[in-house]
Amino acid sequence: MKYSPLNLLLTFLFLAGAVFSQGKYTEVKDPAAFKKKFSEVTRKTQTIESDFIQEKNLSVLSDKITMKGRFMFKKENKLRWEYTNPYHYLIILNNGTMYTQDEDKKQKIDVGNNKMFTEINSIIMGCVEGNLFNDEKKFVTSFLENQESYLVTLKPRASSLKYYLSEIRICFDKKDLMVTRLEMHEPSGDYTKIDFSGKKINTFLPDEKFLLP
Repeated sequence: MKYSPLNLLLTFLFLAGAVFSQGKYTEVKDPAAFKKKFSEVTRKTQTIESDFIQEKNLSVLSDKITMKGRFMFKKENKLRWEYTNPYHYLIILNNGTMYTQDEDKKQKIDVGNNKMFTEINSIIMGCVEGNLFNDEKKFVTSFLENQESYLVTLKPRASSLKYYLSEIRICFDKKDLMVTRLEMHEPSGDYTKIDFSGKKINTFLPDEKFLLP
C-alpha cells in the first residue's frame, strides 16, 4: 500500500505511540538539572544525521505500515526527512518553508500561513533545539528515567493542539541525550513510533541537502 503525498505528510506530522512501559521508569528527582544539561548539549549540536524506522498503526488497518529512511538536522531551522523504503518520498523544513517531493511531483508550503503546520514545526524544532520543555503555556511536562534513558512526556494545554495530539513522548539516550524514539498519541487512538539509530553528530551537511534537487 502506498500513501498519497497528502496522507504521507499527515502521517509524518501526526505521529503517535503507546509502546513505552511506564512501569520501567521512575520520576526524575531534579528536572531542572536535566533541562540544563539537555540545553547545554543542544547548544553544542550543529548537525545530526540518523537512520530511522517509522511504524504507523491505524485502527482501520490490521497491518502496520513500516517505512525507513534518513533524518538530517542543521542549525538553524533545517530538517530533512527522506523516506527510502518501501518507496522514496522527501520532506524538508527550511526556515519556515516546507518542501515535499513524491517522485517528480514537487510542492512548496509556507508553514507560517498555516497555524497547524506552524505548531507542528515548532514541536519538531523544539525537540532538536532544546527549547520544547520550557513552554509551560503549551504543555504539561513530566520527566521519567531508568538506567539507560530519560522519557519526557508532554500533554498539550491548548485546545488547538489537543485536537491533533493528546500526548507526546520523547526518549533520550542517557549517554549523549540524543533522541532515540519519538512518539505522539492522537485522540483517535492511532499511533506511530519512530526509532532512530546510527547517529552522527556535528558532521558537515551542505545547505543543498535542505533544498529540493
